[in-house]
Amino acid sequence: MDTHHAQGTFELQAWDENPYLELEDGAKLTRASVEQRFSGDLDGDGQVEWLMCYADDGTARFVGLQRFSGRLGDRSGSFVLETQGTFDGGKATGRWSVIPKSGTDELRGLAGDGGFAAPHGPKADVELDYRFE
Repeated sequence: MDTHHAQGTFELQAWDENPYLELEDGAKLTRASVEQRFSGDLDGDGQVEWLMCYADDGTARFVGLQRFSGRLGDRSGSFVLETQGTFDGGKATGRWSVIPKSGTDELRGLAGDGGFAAPHGPKADVELDYRFE
């Protein structure tokens, strides 16, 4: 199976984050509903739900499910990514993997993993190494 490497960016379009549990000393658990616009080898829209655990110093760990809809290379469709990452107070970094059997249309059979790096602000660099099974 041939593996392909996709690169690009996403830009935040909407961010709605709310705490659902306040912990000791300023730590908290939050949920964020986020919309993104991807460009590059990934060209389309993303919607993600992130659950975050903030420490009292403002750093955080997060997990989420992200749906991408658009074009990956020369194919179109949608798929879902499982995400895990950290926020160090200035930059968020995450690793993601395609959830098996989540691909639709021309993206059926998609498998792969990659990640993103997002300095505090609206843009992030993304990558995905992928194949079709």
